[in-house]
Amino acid sequence: MKKFKGTGVALVTPFTEDGSIDYPALERVIEHVIHGNVEYLVVQGTTGESATLSETEKSEVLRFIKKINRQRLPIVYGLGGNNTQAILDTMNAIDFSEIDAILSVSPYYNKPSQEGIAAHYEAIADHCPVPVILYNVPGRTMSNINYKTTLRLAKHPNIIGIKEASGNLDQCMRIAKNKPEDFLLLSGDDMTTIFMRSIGAEGVISVLANAYPEIIGSIIHGNASYSKKGTFSLLEINPLMYEESNPVGVKCLMEKLGLCSDYVRLPLLRASEDLKSRIDLAANNVNSRHFYSPHLD
Repeated sequence: MKKFKGTGVALVTPFTEDGSIDYPALERVIEHVIHGNVEYLVVQGTTGESATLSETEKSEVLRFIKKINRQRLPIVYGLGGNNTQAILDTMNAIDFSEIDAILSVSPYYNKPSQEGIAAHYEAIADHCPVPVILYNVPGRTMSNINYKTTLRLAKHPNIIGIKEASGNLDQCMRIAKNKPEDFLLLSGDDMTTIFMRSIGAEGVISVLANAYPEIIGSIIHGNASYSKKGTFSLLEINPLMYEESNPVGVKCLMEKLGLCSDYVRLPLLRASEDLKSRIDLAANNVNSRHFYSPHLD
């Protein structure tokens, strides 16, 4: 499980003006985050706009990332939804070579009971050829995985951790207190990572690591001073990443940094001029060059 400690970057999917996938930009992003010392890549999560990519596009993106990555970093693949059987069917069509785990979001929209959530994940974990990381993000799914369900699922031999993005620190503390030692508690929100780390979280799956991998590394790996410095440096820019929905904000920031364009797919729209100007201003006050690198110790 050591390969999933530290920073996982929730990769964006860059697009061109006509909405097609911008593979040269995707290569730039991959090299940027690898050289920024992230520990693993998370492919086709929410930040990758998986909801608006076809199955063919998802397969092509995964194939391309494997090619560029050249097994330098582990890959976690996003595979979740609210139709359990459809996930199992999709699983049968995926090439799992060079995929080290899947990240599976809790069922959304149909709002299952805790028993239903547990049965859903048990079916996925029983069928999946690689380990499963749970993903709890009630702000999107409108359904929370409570700590008792997480602890129940933590006993499954093929469920290795949870990306916790509930913002409920009491819930996270109860998981941290009672989980098996080898079950990973991962932060799902950049700005609560410092708190999550203090109670035992061993990593983060990050949006802002697309732009600032070194800063996120300083938060999760650095001493208390570096962790605070990294967190405080993102206080102004972080909320702007979500004001018009993720990944609108981070793509706008990445365009400023020369990594990719800010194009997104409908129903999302590119950042408004007002948001763009505020992201530009906030970014001018962020300097990622003077942060701790976990690989320099």
